[in-house]
Amino acid sequence: MRVMAANIFGKISPQTPGQEEVVNALSDKKYEIIGLFGPTGSGKSLLSILYGIDSVVNNRYKRFIISRPLIDVVTGKELTTADLGDLYYQLTSSYIQDIISGVAEWSLVKELMDKGLIVITDSHYLRGRTFDDSVIFLDDAQSIPVESAIEIVMRIGRNSRLIIAGDPVFQRTTGSRDSAGMLRELLLGEDSAKVIDLGLKDIVRPGARRGIKLLLESRVRARTLSEAEKQILEAARIRAPDADIVTVVEFVELKRQHGISEDSVPDALIITKEGYISRLIGKGGERITGIEKDTGYKLRAVELTLDFKPLIRAMHPVSWIHKHIIDVDFAGPNLAVKVSSEGYGAFVGQKGLHIRFIEAVLKRLLGVGIRVYEVETGEKERRKKKT
Repeated sequence: MRVMAANIFGKISPQTPGQEEVVNALSDKKYEIIGLFGPTGSGKSLLSILYGIDSVVNNRYKRFIISRPLIDVVTGKELTTADLGDLYYQLTSSYIQDIISGVAEWSLVKELMDKGLIVITDSHYLRGRTFDDSVIFLDDAQSIPVESAIEIVMRIGRNSRLIIAGDPVFQRTTGSRDSAGMLRELLLGEDSAKVIDLGLKDIVRPGARRGIKLLLESRVRARTLSEAEKQILEAARIRAPDADIVTVVEFVELKRQHGISEDSVPDALIITKEGYISRLIGKGGERITGIEKDTGYKLRAVELTLDFKPLIRAMHPVSWIHKHIIDVDFAGPNLAVKVSSEGYGAFVGQKGLHIRFIEAVLKRLLGVGIRVYEVETGEKERRKKKT
């Protein structure tokens, strides 16, 4: 006997353009696989789980299969049913209950689970199984090997679809293989797949933005510094002892390699915690000038925030380029920079030298790449419309 129908998926209204794109993709049955990639708090799990519950309640699919790796946050080890037994299913059930709290009744979900309409499964034990007439949801894809995710793809049967969610940047274990980023690249080439990138602007869960900011800061602070960077950091701490300096990134050799000779480009950036940049610079710039004299490097200071425009502006060879940067946000494992058509050529540089230089610094500092997108605005767009 089926559970009484209910409009569960329709209860949630998208709060960002990215979430609206997710809802539209989930509602469009032409996509067999949907990949959702972005930071925690952007609605990937909530929208996917509500869609899956709604699908079985309203008889669109017979089962909703949930597969989510459990990771020991202390050791980084993935825990399986072989390690935990029934505790594995209890923990996964609690994760579902936390996500749907306030949106769907847990008693309904528990009833669906008891009837076998919602099934929790360990991704390690899927070989030989086939899921027909099912919605399959793989969450936290960044925490499992790519091969395990592909094994789940192979389990898709008749009248079924797979939703994959992962974070290629913030929740990936430092130094680990980028499973979410690789899955994203694989899905981009599939005709029946839809890839949706959610960014910082799509974060709606309270606390998630603050947590991501602290996580980013912890990673930047943990960077291994070169001798030149250590020299600059030591001089900065002497000249500005009350400034909270997060890290230093030096790129003299990168400038040489990419043919960057403009005077507007510094030799290194000193990255401070938000709110401390004035202490590093000094009232009249005397502190950072003193650090330059002590080290022989041309320096620039920038605060570490989730707004990456000042960071790009601080090292870009074209001093006025910030006027044409429309938006900077994460898209998959890269920073996506939207630049107006008027400034696109200057941003990229001749033969792409500017963008290759910026990317080299970003990889050294944050471990991310960069992609640039031209947005037609202003006079060029008006001319196009007139034509």
